[in-house]
This record gives sequence, C-alpha cells and structure tokens, in this order.
Amino acid sequence: MKAVEYAIKQKLAEFGLDAWKEFVHFGLTSQDINNTAIPLSLKENEMVIIRPEIVKIQNWLLENGKNWVGIPMLARTHGQPATPTRFGKEMLVFAERIGRQLELLDQIPFMAKFGGATGGFNAHHVAYPEIDWVQFGNDFVESLNLKRSQYTTQIEHYDCLAAYFDGLSRINTILIDFCRDMWQYISLEYLKQKIKPGEIGSSAMPHKVNPIDFENAEGNLGMANALFSHFSQKLPVSRLQRDLSDSTVLRNIGVPVGHMLVAFQSVLKGLAKVEINESAFALDLKAHPEVIAEAIQTILRRENFPEPYEALKKLSRVGGSLDMNTIREFIHGLPVKDEVKAELLKITPENYIGILP
Repeated sequence: MKAVEYAIKQKLAEFGLDAWKEFVHFGLTSQDINNTAIPLSLKENEMVIIRPEIVKIQNWLLENGKNWVGIPMLARTHGQPATPTRFGKEMLVFAERIGRQLELLDQIPFMAKFGGATGGFNAHHVAYPEIDWVQFGNDFVESLNLKRSQYTTQIEHYDCLAAYFDGLSRINTILIDFCRDMWQYISLEYLKQKIKPGEIGSSAMPHKVNPIDFENAEGNLGMANALFSHFSQKLPVSRLQRDLSDSTVLRNIGVPVGHMLVAFQSVLKGLAKVEINESAFALDLKAHPEVIAEAIQTILRRENFPEPYEALKKLSRVGGSLDMNTIREFIHGLPVKDEVKAELLKITPENYIGILP
C-alpha cells in the first residue's frame, strides 16, 4: 500500500500538485483501501462476469424446461423406478433453485471499512475536528455503491462477505447437483451428445463420447466451494483489533471465482452438446408399468376399498414380470363400480405425470 501511495505522490509532483501530496492516504490505514477496493471489485466481477454466465445457464434451463415439459419421464427416487415426472419439469426445478439463490444474493450488501487505523477516524478528527468525518466516510463509500460498516476495528468484520461467499457456494452446490443429474441422464441415454469432429472421447475406447464438460464443471465447482468455505469461516475471525491472517486469504479471492467461471463455461459447453432422445424416455416408462400402482391405490382409497396399499403391493412387487396386461386384469377383477374401473384403466405410465403451475 505504501508503494501505491508513493507512486501517486510522485504523479502529483509531476503534475505540479506537490502541495496536496501529503493528503494522499490522509489518516488512513491500508485496510481502508483494501476493504473498500475488494468488495467493489467483487461486486463489479459478479455483475460483469459471473452473474451473466449464471443467467445464461438459468435461461437455458427455463427455455428447454418449457420446451420439454410435455415429455413424460420415469422418476427415480433412491435410484429406483418411481412415480413418473416430466423431463422439462426437472429442468425447471434447477432454474427455480438458481433464481431463488440469486434473489438471496441480492439481499447481501457489499460492505466497506473506511474509518482510520482502528475505525474511529482518530487522525482525521484530531487534525480537522470541525468536519463530520462519519458523514464524509458514509458519503464516500456510498458514492461507490457500497455500504460502510459504522463500527469496525482496523478491518471490516467480513460477516457480509462471508454470507456472500456462502451464497455463491449454494449456487455452486445446485450446479454440482445439476451436473450429476445431467451425467446420469446421458448415461441413461435420455440425452445424447452431439459429436464434435476431432474430439477424443477415450484414449483407449474410440467409440466413447464422455460427458467431460459436466465432469469438469463438477470438479471446478467443488474447488471453488472448498475455498469459499474456508473464506467464510476464517475471515470473520480476527484477534482483537486486527491480525494479519485475513490478508493472505483476501489475496486468493480470485482463485475460487476463477474456478467458478471455468465451471460455468464448462456447463454451457456441455449444454450446447446435448439433444433429447425421446425414445429412451418411452422405453423406460414402458418397462416399468408398476409405477402406476400409486395412482390405482390412491383412487381405491377414495372409494373406501379395504387395504388398497397392500393389494397393490402384492401386485406390483413381482420384479420384471409385471406388464400392463396383468395390471388391467387386476383392475377388471376389482369389486368396484364399472366407472371406477374405466377410470383406472385409463391410467398409464405415460399419462400419470401430474400437473404443473
């Protein structure tokens, strides 16, 4: 910081402004500069670099989620076939999650420390007691679109900065979840990857097209979160009015942000390669007719049928031998009204997909 101070003083001298050079860094400590410049740089980085990439991913999810909302898909809870869902809805889940976290991120202020050696404008006040230095500090910091912490030690207390890093980590965690799901959808062949001429899938197996973009993104998001976790736990802790342990941490803020940027670009690269494979969805649903057992037993509950869950449990837990013909025979044999049987016979894995907002 002194080197910067001396460089500015030298420039003032070159411009014939020697009379003002001792007002460079007047009454300040290095953290008045660092704890203002760093949140300002983070805020500008988010708005100019990071957030636009997040929004690109969110927009892809929104657009394709709406386009694919009519595609029925076998859900898998605990990895097992479950009540059908819609593939588009699964994309909209991630769009909503990201949107919520961006809203929360917007509520976290970027705080600056600006108040002299130990936060009380001591040197300022003793030299010019007639000036309202608190108002001066507030006005200066707010001119940068930041907020000034009113009570500080030598450093900003970093609580809001920790909250900001935690907010970024939550977005990263959502995207790790998304990358793993996309990896699985590709593995299930619900999604195919466009072939890129000249791209190597495997060094040994020439047929492979690996989902490397989602894997790379997952790795970089994990790296970012590991560092953000340390930052948010370390920065708010300082001995008495200040120790230097925050300094080395603050110097590395760009590292997780860089990993985030690489990860977001990898996600977008991977998304540009995928295309829907509707036949795989249909085959999977056809192979698991047992997933409509929930629908049948729920309607039977409505009709006061005795122990409907147990009846459907006995029917559906037969491994791979169950088919729609067996289910229809079961329905025809139920002691219920014909209109109820007709209602039950209309249910298929393809149309048992619920409703959306």
